Amino acid sequence: WPIAGTTGYDFLNLMCGLFIDPAGEDALTRTYEECAGEQIDFASLVRECKRLVITELLAAELNRLATLFVEICERHRRHRDYTRHDLREALTETAVCFPVYRSYVSAADKTVAPRDEAYVSEAIESAMAERPDLDPELFRFLKDLLLLRIAGSLESELAMRFQQLTGPAMAKGVEDTAFYRFHRLVALNDVGGNPSHFGTSIARFHQACADAQAERPLSMLASTTHDTKRSEDVRARLALLSEIPELWRDAVIDWSGHNERYRRNQVPDRNTEYLFYQILVGAWPIESQRVLTYMEKAVREAKVHTSWTKLNEHYESALRDFVNAAMSDDLFRAKIESFVTDIVLPGRINSLAQTLIKLTAPGVPDLYQGTELWDLSLVDPDNRRSVDFKMRQALLAELTSLSPEEIGARMEDGLPKLWLIRQALHLRRTQPELFGPKGSYRPLFATGPKADHVVAFIRGEGAISMAPRLVMGLSDGWAETVLELPTGHWHDILTGNEHAAGTIRLAQMLNRFPVALLVRKE
Repeated sequence: WPIAGTTGYDFLNLMCGLFIDPAGEDALTRTYEECAGEQIDFASLVRECKRLVITELLAAELNRLATLFVEICERHRRHRDYTRHDLREALTETAVCFPVYRSYVSAADKTVAPRDEAYVSEAIESAMAERPDLDPELFRFLKDLLLLRIAGSLESELAMRFQQLTGPAMAKGVEDTAFYRFHRLVALNDVGGNPSHFGTSIARFHQACADAQAERPLSMLASTTHDTKRSEDVRARLALLSEIPELWRDAVIDWSGHNERYRRNQVPDRNTEYLFYQILVGAWPIESQRVLTYMEKAVREAKVHTSWTKLNEHYESALRDFVNAAMSDDLFRAKIESFVTDIVLPGRINSLAQTLIKLTAPGVPDLYQGTELWDLSLVDPDNRRSVDFKMRQALLAELTSLSPEEIGARMEDGLPKLWLIRQALHLRRTQPELFGPKGSYRPLFATGPKADHVVAFIRGEGAISMAPRLVMGLSDGWAETVLELPTGHWHDILTGNEHAAGTIRLAQMLNRFPVALLVRKE
């Protein structure tokens, strides 16, 4: 379709991955399986959840497709003997295995893009492997229908209606079901993401940004929206768990043992309890009512013990009692507070880093209301609470009279984030040519012991962004890690520092503010 790009969720997940330490994957997986009491394969879980959604929530749409398929088969002598059950099962399995939200085959002009043909082929092959009890010839016939290789009004209608089925199947099956069942690291469970992909390498990030600048420079860049499962700041904090998996394991085992007294009839199940602890760490400090509202939504979306359409009051009552008891336990709250205290500042540095990247990477950055300051919101309706704009206006008015050190001292108020947003947007407004479609993107690479802990790039050859990553590994500083600044004289619009071209130590570059945004001066 002739569009400028996406609404930004692809960028959200790409950028989030920068702050996930792949070295922590195995340890976090073991901890999750130990605490949840089972091994969970995400790919299998997705198929299970999509099948549930298609056969229950989308049953009317599926039945309409099955009726169409029956009518079509009656027109084709070779396929008259298939039962309605077989046809319905083939449609279901193909939709379950569809690898993306939808294809864009056009019945109007009979066009099928190579990408769509690949998606349909992949779905058919996977469905055949999953359902060897169904005739392979039936799947091949369905493939021809979905790719418009067989002419006819009913045939075209089936292809179009199938495309309308796979989108909601993916959205409801993955985002609104599987994401509430798979809790290895919920920072990865967000719209358009794949929790089984653990981290983004610097090289992959740079390649994706270069491609975006070349192909879709006006695509949106999101980090929080009305529909994200957790706000950007919650995600930034939870990403740190990938860097401290052993500390996280010890903490969860301690908390779970402490709260065993509050479980009733094995409620909550261990998987849900594991989610509960991540939510507390990510959004702390948080009021009990917000936790209750979130956990109620989470278990209903998961559709394991209760759901929106089939409420299990006994389960939900026991869950409420557990949450209330735990949240009223002063010792447990002190344990959470102690754990979170050590990661609040690193989480905020992560937030500043991803904010800078979003504001200067190829595309059009989107700021969700309220995220101008630290915002530890969860999924809707939590992320739609009223925003204090008057307070933000007052803080914004203060900024110009404060030094970087004074802004840093107001970390609790969120002033560093507001300052970064103000300065970056002002730069985009005054020098739009650096960031627009005619601009350019070029990665910069640090060298030294901590080279993998910084993401840097230059836009339009006139603005340089530098953001730290995997910051728990920077507790002993940047050591002798350096970056080569291109020709010119550079001014940091966040600190006012001036830098000449050539080799510069990151410890010097980032000594007054956690991130750097340099502009070439004439």
